[in-house]
Amino acid sequence: AYGINRKDWLGTLLALVGGGVALRGVTGHCQVYDALDVDTDKKSLLEQFGKKSKSWFDQQTEVIKSVTINKSADELYNFWHNFENLPKFMNHLESVEILDEKRSKWTAKAPLGSEVTWNAVITEDVKNEMISWTSYGDSQIENSGKVEFLPTVERGTEIKVTIRYTPPAGKLAELAAYFLTEEPETQVREDLRRFKRLMETGLVMTVEGQPSGREAETKPKAASATA
Repeated sequence: AYGINRKDWLGTLLALVGGGVALRGVTGHCQVYDALDVDTDKKSLLEQFGKKSKSWFDQQTEVIKSVTINKSADELYNFWHNFENLPKFMNHLESVEILDEKRSKWTAKAPLGSEVTWNAVITEDVKNEMISWTSYGDSQIENSGKVEFLPTVERGTEIKVTIRYTPPAGKLAELAAYFLTEEPETQVREDLRRFKRLMETGLVMTVEGQPSGREAETKPKAASATA
């Protein structure tokens, strides 16, 4: 409670630690050890940490989510192909800057109010079907992604998103993000819900300064061939 009342980065850290201790007391086991795959029955915890540290910090995370939208594949493809549109419904993205027809610079929110940036390049582009990209160069976070536009039997298109990334601090960063309600699977699921609403109604859900929880969005123009 003290950490929450501070309303700064130190308070957030204190709240995170305090919440973990409280959860351990209630459940009788340690969530941190579970996340890090540490067996407290073994004699030496130090030895386990030494052996596992490399895999904790290098582990790749994969998130796969999908949603069906009542729009044609070409309309959804054209909107998504202009990456500068993505921050309109992806809450964790601050901005995407188009550098040329294949390269772009992404800036995203990170836990504890920080930001991460990376450069991405389109690796495969099949009109109205699929777009894939990957980070390159001196990016702060290694990641790759793919979005597929799959026509359904009935009217509409299934959007399937696959994102793979290596957290800057591996398992520890994933655990912190989970306690700060920024868990990656939740992010992607909510982003797709906002995308569906934006494309079908022109509105996107928001909780920032909107008593009704809704914000009108003007649809941006479709991506050009050089987006």
